[in-house]
Amino acid sequence: MKKILALSLILAFAAAASAELTQPVNLTFAAQEVGTGAYSVAAAIQSVLVKGLPQGSTIDLTTNSPGGVGAPMLIQNEDCDLIVSNAGPSLWSYERTPDQYQFGGCKDVRSIGGGLGHTFTNVMFTKKFVDETGITTLEELIAKKHPVKIVTKKNGSLGELTAERVIEACGISVEEFNSFAKWEKTGTDAIKSGLQDDLYEMTIDHIDAGQATTTEIALTHDMFFVQLSDATLANMQKMGYAPIVMPAGTWNKQDKDIKTMGSQQNVLVPAAMDEELAYALTKAICENKDEMAKFVASLGWFDLKTAARKELNGAPLHPGAIRYYKEIGVQVDE
Repeated sequence: MKKILALSLILAFAAAASAELTQPVNLTFAAQEVGTGAYSVAAAIQSVLVKGLPQGSTIDLTTNSPGGVGAPMLIQNEDCDLIVSNAGPSLWSYERTPDQYQFGGCKDVRSIGGGLGHTFTNVMFTKKFVDETGITTLEELIAKKHPVKIVTKKNGSLGELTAERVIEACGISVEEFNSFAKWEKTGTDAIKSGLQDDLYEMTIDHIDAGQATTTEIALTHDMFFVQLSDATLANMQKMGYAPIVMPAGTWNKQDKDIKTMGSQQNVLVPAAMDEELAYALTKAICENKDEMAKFVASLGWFDLKTAARKELNGAPLHPGAIRYYKEIGVQVDE
């Protein structure tokens, strides 16, 4: 019996070895425009992925990514082999139909790892608004149906989409919110100048620490950093966001930690990708975190212990990624 078991183990290891990726592969990795932060992230990830592939393999960076929100569509439409997205949009694209969500119906997308970043939801009132109204929470503002003037990024951005999710997490539809609020959606320069000139009274965004627009606003205008309620945060987590803390001092005159929610970056691949290839790509990302962080500091937040969590991936994990995580003892959400 022991000889049979030993032989079975030998055969199993031999089969695994023979299945290893040995032939060169040529992949396309969709990024945004050269010079953008998103391009830098993709380039940093690409640089370590190539090292995990057989000699002669290539990963070509293209610049046709629409950003994290629309990224799953490129995988679904077979326009690339790899792309950086965010956990929330990946979840919504996978779970919702096109009738429910603009980028829905993406059943053929899979993730190979999440938590590549440290972004968070930031809600700010102007100090003038707080002084004049006494309102210090978004939940209070909504309960009173105060006619607030809000400004966010344009349609299609994760900042604008997150603002909608925050409103919904407070227990009200965007349509109802718009019945008493005046909501302007515009570019970052107009957001900055509009808040500085008190043309608007609040904003919501999904950003990294040090984001230039928010940094300048906080330095040049008195702002109030809003703490969302535990119930609102719990609702956002159900929507596909993950808990994160915006530490005190992240922005000028922010003197308290803010509990919030973030939708971190992930790497998407097609569901039909060869399992050994997905395994090799996952391994390359996980074993080269420090090298990625040399190129883009935010990638240093990638944590192998949480890389397989559903709320950091959104879309289901690829079987090749699942196999790698299980082999090294990382808990996998399936």
